[in-house]
Amino acid sequence: MKNKISLDEKLKVYSESNTIPMHMPGHKRNIELLGNKLPYEKDITEIYDFDDLHHAEGILKDISLKATSLFHSKKSYLLVNGSTCGILAGIRSLVSFGDQVLVARNVHKSIYHAIELNHLRPIYLNPEVDEVGICQEITSKSIEEELEKNKNIKLVILTSPTYEGIISDVKKIVEVCHKRGVFVFVDAAHGAHFPFVSSLSKYDAVQCGADIVVESLHKTLPSLTQTAILHVQGSVSLEEVSRNLAIFETSSPSYLLIDSMDICFDFLLEKGKRYFSIYEDNLLWFYEKTKSFKKLKIYGNNFSSNYDYGKIVVLVKDTNITGRDLANILREKYNIEVEMSSRYYVILMTSVCDSKDNFQKVVEALSKIDDSLSYQKEEGFCQFLLPDRKLFIYEAMDSKNYHFVNIFDSVGRVSLEYIELYPPGIPIIVPGEVISEDIVNRVKKYLECNLELHCTYQKFPNIKVLD
Repeated sequence: MKNKISLDEKLKVYSESNTIPMHMPGHKRNIELLGNKLPYEKDITEIYDFDDLHHAEGILKDISLKATSLFHSKKSYLLVNGSTCGILAGIRSLVSFGDQVLVARNVHKSIYHAIELNHLRPIYLNPEVDEVGICQEITSKSIEEELEKNKNIKLVILTSPTYEGIISDVKKIVEVCHKRGVFVFVDAAHGAHFPFVSSLSKYDAVQCGADIVVESLHKTLPSLTQTAILHVQGSVSLEEVSRNLAIFETSSPSYLLIDSMDICFDFLLEKGKRYFSIYEDNLLWFYEKTKSFKKLKIYGNNFSSNYDYGKIVVLVKDTNITGRDLANILREKYNIEVEMSSRYYVILMTSVCDSKDNFQKVVEALSKIDDSLSYQKEEGFCQFLLPDRKLFIYEAMDSKNYHFVNIFDSVGRVSLEYIELYPPGIPIIVPGEVISEDIVNRVKKYLECNLELHCTYQKFPNIKVLD
């Protein structure tokens, strides 16, 4: 769909007009006073003739319809508060207060916050974890077994693809769930590019029939940070989704962010096929060039087809460096900044906007580093055991019976806060669960590897526990 005038053009025309801005924002587009380091002249609020994001009837509706057509959904909602607001609104739209839900344990913290706010009663699916600590796919069989045992489950929640690029068979999962009248919510924050990559399009959660899918445009597509999109399918109430987005999303949306989404959609429509073809060729070239590495290993080179090869996961296990070491070497010696580093790997996030030259520089750097490493056998991660639960999350967070203890003296205590390995923000324990020796040992191991842990009350190593 093509607007008569694009939002970008409309913003430019308005910025060049002599209209006196007796409205928000407070900078009043006064670049004479403030300078032009930021695009103040295009930063407006929902004024006359620029539509209303939460009641779109004009130019913002056109952009939303463009997205709906592009992603082949029933309806796509533009998000300016990141995937987080879409996750909170989407889950709330699919459940009633106190419902039982089936949740993959390796979901983002924002999903746990949705569980907390809606007083949901979660049953966790624990994915297999490989020796470098990467969670594997959630299987349709494991979901089917849980649905057979628990007839009151109203919603299944999972992440696909994961931060490391692991893809679950969403199509089969949807078939299993819909047969029993259960909704499926997919956090596909890292999968907005799937519809446009020929080898990944069949794994796109929207095309696989998930009821609500949330994607971060800014993570893997050319759009500004904080832009995301929520797709609705099937029998989901659009009225409920709209109502809940009005609760969790700002009522003063940034038109700069919306403009970047519109420009992104136009790029996908007009140039996407060509540039994604080049992108896939670059990825194939990269994986071929790195097959000869002797110490470093590239995760995708020995992996099955249901994997997002755009997430380049470089393994350092059984070498004399850690993932954090590799990240530092790449930054300090080769001017390459990675997405994240863990004990045994780093993640290099790629996109359609990466040039062949960038890929070549990464290969050259990794090749030189590979030549410098020595072999050092290491014990890998073991399977993560789900902690025992004494309270539901909302009960734990509402508890007034608490004190703080050192995490290393907390075995057997009930946690009243989240402890997350960050990034990506997946909790290793949630409020209401018993802190086991396994949890404490993992915390020790993460700290020894200089990995970052976040806690709810930011008093680590002291944590809030039930009296």
